[in-house]
Amino acid sequence: MIILFDLDGTLIDSTEAILESFDIAFKTFDSPVPDKELIKAEIGHPLDAMFATLGVEEDHVDAHVQAYKMHYRKISCAKTVLLPEAREAVELASQHAVLGVVTTKTAKYSIELLEHMGLMTYFDVLVGREDVENPKPHPEPILKALSKLQSNKSKYWMIGDTPMDILAANAANINSVAVTCGYADEALLLKHTDNVSKTALEAVKFITLK
Repeated sequence: MIILFDLDGTLIDSTEAILESFDIAFKTFDSPVPDKELIKAEIGHPLDAMFATLGVEEDHVDAHVQAYKMHYRKISCAKTVLLPEAREAVELASQHAVLGVVTTKTAKYSIELLEHMGLMTYFDVLVGREDVENPKPHPEPILKALSKLQSNKSKYWMIGDTPMDILAANAANINSVAVTCGYADEALLLKHTDNVSKTALEAVKFITLK
């Protein structure tokens, strides 16, 4: 079996680091900082798409992204925590499956975070934003992760907290479980899947009992 995890809202809570980095990026260019709830509603999308949605003109998006990344890397480990039961979820999953991470975060920063938290050794692959041309909800990130994992098992699962995770899994023709511990509410997730759990650990238990 292969189990792929999303990162933000599924295993980790980096909301504080994300919001602070957006604040710095907008202030760097003397732009008004959007409301926190508007920013949080976009978490899970690639940074360039988030800034564009939040009103940054196309010609200035890359500069905002770079300002964000410069600050985020300085604070990400200190201002990111594991979600409740996330460590237990990864440990349990590793007993039953080969594991990977599929995220729209930069892979480099994602690996640093997981190493800081002592979890990276559980994962055989991590696919981040710079590793693909088309991020979730396109199936490319999931298909790339699967292509790097040596497994003759027929069961493939994606665990994530946003519709993008579920849509990507559907497009890649693999199973999925949505979790409500992240950035999308249960009603929205239920529009895309019947498999909804509260936490990643609950999702892993669901999968291993299938």
